[in-house]
Amino acid sequence: MSDTLVDSAAHEGAGTYPGRRRSFVSRFLPFFGPAMIAAVAYIDPGNFATNIEAGSRYGYTLLWVVLWANLMAMLIQTLSVRLGLATGRNLAEMIRERYPRPVVWFYWVQAELVAIATDLAEFLGAALAFNLLFGLTMLEGALLTGAITYAALAMQRYGFRLLEVIIGSMLMAVAAGFVAQIVMGRPDAAPALEGLLLPQFPDGYAVFLAAGILGATVMPHVIYLHSSLSQRRIPTRTDAERKRAMRYYRWDVIIGMGIAGIINLSMLALAAAVFFDSGRTGVASIEQSYRLLAPLMDRGLASTLFGITLLLAGLSSSIVGTLAGQVVMQGFVGFTIPIWLRRLLTMAPAIAVIMLGLPEQQVLVASQVVLSFGIPFALIPLIQFTAKHQLMGNLVNRRWVTALGCVAAGIIILLNGYVLAFELL
Repeated sequence: MSDTLVDSAAHEGAGTYPGRRRSFVSRFLPFFGPAMIAAVAYIDPGNFATNIEAGSRYGYTLLWVVLWANLMAMLIQTLSVRLGLATGRNLAEMIRERYPRPVVWFYWVQAELVAIATDLAEFLGAALAFNLLFGLTMLEGALLTGAITYAALAMQRYGFRLLEVIIGSMLMAVAAGFVAQIVMGRPDAAPALEGLLLPQFPDGYAVFLAAGILGATVMPHVIYLHSSLSQRRIPTRTDAERKRAMRYYRWDVIIGMGIAGIINLSMLALAAAVFFDSGRTGVASIEQSYRLLAPLMDRGLASTLFGITLLLAGLSSSIVGTLAGQVVMQGFVGFTIPIWLRRLLTMAPAIAVIMLGLPEQQVLVASQVVLSFGIPFALIPLIQFTAKHQLMGNLVNRRWVTALGCVAAGIIILLNGYVLAFELL
């Protein structure tokens, strides 16, 4: 197995730069995959919790928040890809190169804490799915989750493309599961369209939930990861080739983030159609959703599909979290540890939570609060670096792109600050 994710991706057999006479699909395929891995982080168990509560409490009213959060994600992940392609270095490496040493060490520590908090939510989500689907104890589910994710990570020895296929297949399976549940739930099209297009907040708590949706959507660890996946994936020799490569990567982001957006919209719409429309406005946990889907939809298949999608989301996002941790460590401090050791270290907090008997839902919320601290640390340098012509060359951001990035960062920081203040109070 390759020692680092970067080396694995760099030496993958994607071939030479595709020629112009080949079809668009054949030229695009070598660039397809990084965004599918990044998209997994946008459908982790934290998203399940926020989307379900928003749909059950307010119906379709906050669908627009999910839509705009996903558009922000597309912008942010595009900037991450652009940085890796233009500089040949990922975001963590750029910070190590450009920032003072004490600041770099601070960045590394906070990034590791954020990665642990993120993986905690993903790990607990998968363990909860094993508990709901198969009756395993949370500890048994956690140990099985660790074993499965390690086995998937070990597939890197056969090439990073195989791991992309595995994770991408999980993402597509989650999307298919929610599409099937939406068909069974039969949401009302008129209020759903209104909720998608008309921004509104029914009350103050809706603002809090909107902040939670946004906080669960933008994941700092995949900003670091995505920039590493594009930094040496396909060799480019000229400015024209870099421009062309960026066009293909942009399509990759649109597809990957688009699938994640459909899943998140489906989660909220399903909760609105099944819970809100039947008067169950107090559903706020993943376990409640699983228990209530079958009797309310009169189909046991609905609960099973929900449990399977939760399991696949937890497993796949846990894999991606471990990969991101490797990139963070290598980028900031220049060394890595074996995958099995990182997997063991990231399992430890989840095992501790289970053994202490702490409530999973509260831990999920707390992990999202910790996660919100890390978002500005990734976004601000990303926007700063991609706006510098001497670093980016012909891939430098246009001014309106930088302006949009600053607006998105400002909104995310303000809303996450609101979440932090609300939780602390």
